[in-house]
Amino acid sequence: MTEDTHRSLRLGVAGPVGTGKSSVIATICRHLRDEFALGVITNDIYTDEDARFLRSAGVLPEERIRAVETGACPHTAIRDDVTMNLMAVEDMERDFAPLDIVLVESGGDNLTATFSPALVDAQLFILDVAGGGDVARKGGPGIARADMLVINKIDLGPHVDVDVDLMVSDATAARDGGPVLPLSRKRPETIEALCDWVRRLHAAHAAGKHTPIDPGPMAPHRHAPEDGHSHAHGHVHSRD
Repeated sequence: MTEDTHRSLRLGVAGPVGTGKSSVIATICRHLRDEFALGVITNDIYTDEDARFLRSAGVLPEERIRAVETGACPHTAIRDDVTMNLMAVEDMERDFAPLDIVLVESGGDNLTATFSPALVDAQLFILDVAGGGDVARKGGPGIARADMLVINKIDLGPHVDVDVDLMVSDATAARDGGPVLPLSRKRPETIEALCDWVRRLHAAHAAGKHTPIDPGPMAPHRHAPEDGHSHAHGHVHSRD
């Protein structure tokens, strides 16, 4: 693998189930694959479905899309113990050196999901308007502290009775003015805005001017396994 100063930008993509994480990654790959050497690592608990979706979409050569089956809650492999993902990223960087950007997709998680800075250099958090216009106001570490918050599927706003402008305003307030990007794959100007953000981030990383920021721990969280013996991990699942 190349030296750390020349390694790829590692960009995490997180968000609840169904918000369009894989679709956003496909969009980035489709529009930036001629500018950057890209790779993708996907996370699912027991399957490689997200990787198969991206391969079938033809956004990158199949060998540059690899799956990690976490076998546990999605956040575990991106925050608590990143070993599996870190090995997958480093293997891909070695096999296809030099890579410019490796995108790491979290399995669908709740609003508290955050990547460890030991795994990624920056992170996107994805919401979608179909999840409800009020979801952005709920905040949480994922919404509040990601490098960029994407409000996806904005073209659906009128069909699900969501005021997209209000949702963006609420999200901006929840992030204390941090960047929020409304996105629709049907609106080219929003796609270009996303790609421009990735370009600027990569340029800062390549110039040594980007410093990964720890978004902080997830919210308190508890598991209740089927055998009835509960165990704490310092985090609580939400069905947000």
